[in-house]
Amino acid sequence: MPAPKLGGLLKAKMLRGETVYGTLIQNAVTPALVDFLPENTLDFVIVSAEHNSLDLAEFMPLRYALAGKGIACLARTHSREPDDVSKVCDSFDGVVVPYVEDVEHAKRLAAAAVYRPLKGQALQRVLSEGKWPSEKTRRYVTEEKCADTVFIPMIESVLGVENVEAICSIPGVNALFIGPNDLTTNMGIPNEYEHPDLLKMIQRVIDSANSRHIAAGCWFGKPEQALRTIRQGARLVVYSNDSNMLRDAMVQAFTQFRKG
Repeated sequence: MPAPKLGGLLKAKMLRGETVYGTLIQNAVTPALVDFLPENTLDFVIVSAEHNSLDLAEFMPLRYALAGKGIACLARTHSREPDDVSKVCDSFDGVVVPYVEDVEHAKRLAAAAVYRPLKGQALQRVLSEGKWPSEKTRRYVTEEKCADTVFIPMIESVLGVENVEAICSIPGVNALFIGPNDLTTNMGIPNEYEHPDLLKMIQRVIDSANSRHIAAGCWFGKPEQALRTIRQGARLVVYSNDSNMLRDAMVQAFTQFRKG
């Protein structure tokens, strides 16, 4: 078996119970950016084409630059179609899929990531009966082709939280990532990130994931919010994004300058 790639190394850290740290990149596509990332800060980056006009292909130079620095590069899709998930996993270290709430749909998404290139009737037999075309096919898919692929569904709705135990039980789910904007909107408390009901939802997801040795976490843009989630048991820490961190640094510096 070949040595694990960056996705496989990230999976192994999470399976061992380690906390992994990352950020979102959704505007910067220039690979030179990677030269400015401090050592020993990031385990992974999630590049995102969900909330912008970019195509994931535009992040490929950045993906290879990150690989040169030992940082896994996951891609968050806009689509929630299994075929698009497979395509992403053929190019990046893994995939982050938004707004996963239906268990059967989650199974198809996970299979598209970690059972590719199986499709159609052959894939359905694996999912429903556990029957592979052959032992050789099973080994090829699980130990070679998809061994290093990271699959992370996003929990962003009340229904997703209600189904979290079942989603955690799906083979191939490596972590859970909570989207607080969509979740609070779905809850009827848009962007109330300090609301006790949100904190209870986050705790339920983290506890359900940890019981299955799966890492979980929630995106936040303020250090105190991220630290609070770590204290809740989060092991997938996704802090801020490229544009927010640039904004925050400039506000902090130039506010001080203008005060004199």
